[in-house]
Amino acid sequence: MIETTVYNPTNLPSTIEKKRIVDFLYTHLEQYGDASKDIEQCVNYALKEIASFGGFILVAEYEDQMAGVCVVNQTGMSGYIPENILVYLASHGEIRGKGVGKTLMTKAIDLAQGDIALHVEANNPAKHLYEKMGFTTPYLEMRLKK
Repeated sequence: MIETTVYNPTNLPSTIEKKRIVDFLYTHLEQYGDASKDIEQCVNYALKEIASFGGFILVAEYEDQMAGVCVVNQTGMSGYIPENILVYLASHGEIRGKGVGKTLMTKAIDLAQGDIALHVEANNPAKHLYEKMGFTTPYLEMRLKK
C-alpha cells in the first residue's frame, strides 16, 4: 500500500526529511532533472522558506521506503496563468509501474486549488501518465535563455 505525507508551509518537513526529498528528486528524475541547488530552491518555494506564494510537497512511501515525490508551487496568478505548477514528479526507479506516480498525481490534483500546469519533455515516459490524468497540450512553450 502506498502512504502519502503532505508537507506545506504549515507542516514543514524536518531538515533531514527535506534533504531526503531533494536527494530523492535529484536521483530519480534522472535525465529529466535539475541541479540539486535548483531542486532545493523549488522545495524552499513550496514551503515558503523563501519569498513565495507557497505550495506543497507530497512524499509517497511504499514498503517502508521513499517511493515518490511531487512538488507543486503556487503561481499567485489565475485565469491566464494556472494557479499551480507541478514542478517535479518522480518515482523510485526500481518500483515504477506500481501506481506511485498515479497516486501522487491524484492527490496533487485533489489538493491543488485551481488549475495546474506542468512542463514535460516530449520523450519523457511520464507524459502518458499526465495525459491519462487529464492534462492536455494546448500550447507550445517557448523560452529565451539569457
